[in-house]
Amino acid sequence: MLESQLTTLHVVSLALDYLCRDVSPEQQEWLTTELLAHSGIEVADIHNNDARITRQQELTVCANGLAHCSDLGLVLGQRMHISAYGLLGYAAISSATLGDALQLMFTYPSLLGTYFHLQLRIDGDLAWICASHYRQRDDLRRFNIEMCLASLRQICSDLVGHPLPVRAAEFSQSDTSYSESYRHSFGPHIRFNGEQDAFAIDTRALIERLPLANPVTHNEMLVRCRKLNAEFNTRQRWLDKVRDLLGAQLCAPPRLEVLAGQMHCSARTLRRHLKEMGTNYQELLDDLRFERAKLLLAEKRHAIYQIAEELGFSESASFRHAFQRWSGVAPSQFRY
Repeated sequence: MLESQLTTLHVVSLALDYLCRDVSPEQQEWLTTELLAHSGIEVADIHNNDARITRQQELTVCANGLAHCSDLGLVLGQRMHISAYGLLGYAAISSATLGDALQLMFTYPSLLGTYFHLQLRIDGDLAWICASHYRQRDDLRRFNIEMCLASLRQICSDLVGHPLPVRAAEFSQSDTSYSESYRHSFGPHIRFNGEQDAFAIDTRALIERLPLANPVTHNEMLVRCRKLNAEFNTRQRWLDKVRDLLGAQLCAPPRLEVLAGQMHCSARTLRRHLKEMGTNYQELLDDLRFERAKLLLAEKRHAIYQIAEELGFSESASFRHAFQRWSGVAPSQFRY
């Protein structure tokens, strides 16, 4: 299923800042081009605070970055401080205890921007922070687990005001060539090839009062988080409906004006809403076609011309050119 959730350029900016550090201007320009390749993100977008991108665009940049830094997930996670989470971050900082803050953040995964189901599980004197139910690109599973748990560990330390010791950590994947980076993020007690992706802190840390706890600020931020979450979910449902309508008509995509009529709004309103969500009609169509093309190519029972027809291309050559632009490789290369 195509991921429709939009996000800021925060992770992309962190990746660029880290990978382009300590290099000459010429190398920085080349490396930036490499990292943004096939993502649809322009250099000018990086400095636009209002810009929004899809999760697929973010993951494309991260995949490009992994070619230059194998432990990029851990590196980025360590740089994702609580201040990056807007209203949700302020609500967490002003919570009474660390346990309250974590439960609050896990209640609003849309505002947290996670790819996982997050859970706080108590096991004796250990409080396990667990990430599960990953549903994104399988080739980036390890990267996203590393970034998610490393960022949560950093968030915990930010909330209590000092580095919070990790009692144990467990990962479902095998050991790596950069295990030292794991120890830097999670301490010495790490287990690979485990049954979960999680790290544990002392249960007593959950009930200690946070240094910036403030009930007045917390309640105000909580009200704003609830409102923002409701608005976000409403926008997402609307965008999901647009995607569903367009996705059902890929063999003969409707013009924007026709799609607007199906959404019971004007073409101008549809354009405006899509722009507010950081996208446009052509980007939606390309995203849907790309996702469907990858599925059909993976099945290996459809000829290229058949896939082109199913995606609404008038000729195979047009589909080949489009797929090359989306993925960086020809359809035949992607298939094999």
